[in-house]
Amino acid sequence: MRVLIPLLLCGALLTGCASRKKVFPYAYDQHDFPNGLRLITVPTDYPGVVALFIVVQAGSRNEVEPGKSGFAHLFEHMMFRGTPQYPPEKYEAVLKEAGAASNAYTTDDHTAYHTTFSKEDLERILSLEADRFQNLQYPEAVFRTEALAVLGEYNKNSSAPTQKLYEVLRDTAFDQHTYKHTTMGFLKDIQDMPNQYDYSLQFFHRYYRPEYTTIIVVGDVERKQVRTLVEKYWGNWQRGSYQAQIPAEPPLAGPRSNHIDWPTPTLPWIAVAFRGPAYSDSEPDQAALDLISFLGFSSSSELYQKLYIEEQKVDVLEAENPDRVDPYLFTVFARVKLRADIGYVQQRILETFQRFREQPVDRQKLESVKRHLRYQFALSLNNSQSIAGTLARYVALRRTPETINRLYDQYDKITPSDIQTAAQKYFTENGRVIVTLTGEGGK
Repeated sequence: MRVLIPLLLCGALLTGCASRKKVFPYAYDQHDFPNGLRLITVPTDYPGVVALFIVVQAGSRNEVEPGKSGFAHLFEHMMFRGTPQYPPEKYEAVLKEAGAASNAYTTDDHTAYHTTFSKEDLERILSLEADRFQNLQYPEAVFRTEALAVLGEYNKNSSAPTQKLYEVLRDTAFDQHTYKHTTMGFLKDIQDMPNQYDYSLQFFHRYYRPEYTTIIVVGDVERKQVRTLVEKYWGNWQRGSYQAQIPAEPPLAGPRSNHIDWPTPTLPWIAVAFRGPAYSDSEPDQAALDLISFLGFSSSSELYQKLYIEEQKVDVLEAENPDRVDPYLFTVFARVKLRADIGYVQQRILETFQRFREQPVDRQKLESVKRHLRYQFALSLNNSQSIAGTLARYVALRRTPETINRLYDQYDKITPSDIQTAAQKYFTENGRVIVTLTGEGGK
């Protein structure tokens, strides 16, 4: 199947066009191979450089078996451990010779592998990546070493109060869904990970399959050439049959709270969260909450001006409403300067949520935020790598760049009434989770 989107003649932000232009302005070619692999090619005017993102729709959300959290992140490591044709040293030598920059990351919903290189090396890099996705091999001793490295990474990350705050927030907010654990996984599972060699092979063969994978190629490329090369090196990759049964999370029966006693001096933290919706580019709720995050808690908001600028009660105030495959959390984080002000800051945050429930927002402010989001997004697409990286996040959710345009169409449609309706639906006492953190000897 092939989808070709025509290049826009008017910029996404220009006025005077007959209709509202798509916020993602690049022509792209979308092609599905018989084995389920999807290829998205985006030619750009940035000369000589190609960005390759390989998105696997397997993240910590897919870790459904008890005691097996953290394996999606582990495979971010294991995928660099080589194949019979390209052991690690040879793999690195090929990248070095090509002058390529390569890395990976893991999220709740996907894992992505990305490489930036000169266009002359397109075939060599596609061949190299196809080999490790189809022929990854590692002995048990190497697996155990890498699993211990993951434990070291967990211990390093755990030295940050914010990491513990985030971990406890999720553990408090969820009971059944795999969003209960972070991408790192539960500590007890990571400690046992070196003993799970056989399961690691199972995880790889379940999820590293073409039907879970989207290849994104952005840069100085020609569509036909890219498709031919992907067919050559990836076309015989065998489709799998596994589908994870992700447990649904029941509604909260009432507000929840938790507290962390940090063992060393640190400024206090507050996380105020509410259960939110899953990502959607066809329903208004996710878009409405995105707009609320800016209206209520950005640096231009009344609350920020009050707590951060005027009263100087906090030195961090921010909200997040992440895009997730399944219903997740809308969260406000605040770092408070004095322990005695925790209750005051928490109350001001809750009052802000209450105002969204009770009062329609100013239409002019709402329209200003919409323009800001659109402009900010357009500015972020300033090179082939950033275009590919942006696409990767959305492709992980809907496997098509068109979801970006549909989402921004939802933003454009949101009214003050939609904002109030979403606030009343999600910012309820029963759906609230509050976690605080204070350090030893804090003021």
